[in-house]
Amino acid sequence: MSRTSTITRKTNETDITLSLDLDGGSYENDTGVGFFDHMLDHVAKHGRLGLNVEATGDTHIDDHHTVEDVGIVLGQAIDEALGDKNGIERYGYAVVPMDESLARVAIDLSGRPALVFRVRFKSFGDDPAAIGKFDVQLVEEFFNAVTNNAKMNLHIEVPWGENNHHIAEAIFKAFGRALRQAVSITGTGVPSTKGTL
Repeated sequence: MSRTSTITRKTNETDITLSLDLDGGSYENDTGVGFFDHMLDHVAKHGRLGLNVEATGDTHIDDHHTVEDVGIVLGQAIDEALGDKNGIERYGYAVVPMDESLARVAIDLSGRPALVFRVRFKSFGDDPAAIGKFDVQLVEEFFNAVTNNAKMNLHIEVPWGENNHHIAEAIFKAFGRALRQAVSITGTGVPSTKGTL
């Protein structure tokens, strides 16, 4: 059974085509936001996913619309590729260190969206926290969009960390690993006493 999805979304702000294979494949991500591409690569690599994103957006304004809309499309692709969720593990959990930073991510592919984001990025003086030109607020925006459109429970916690790049990278790697576990086929039937997810 193929667990793949290709989603296209075009608005006045962004134009995105995303292909996802839950069971592996190559990855190539080009959103026009370099740091974000790097993070999507981590999701694919550590989640053992086939993930290809081609996006253009109004990055001359800022990166917000592109990052959020890719999150929307990725969430939709996850939901579509899962189909009836027959045989999936459903839950996934990962703890990933990245040098001095640690990220914990838990997922439930429950069919109900809920995001808990307990992360504190470092800011310096009066400047907003950023990784190069990448606004760290967009990390939460991305995962909020994924959560709502994949209809998953997603809990993200960073109990400690000093370097914003390390904090973000640990989060994206842990998300990939937790997703890999949650989507894995480990049985038969839908893993719910309700009989549906």
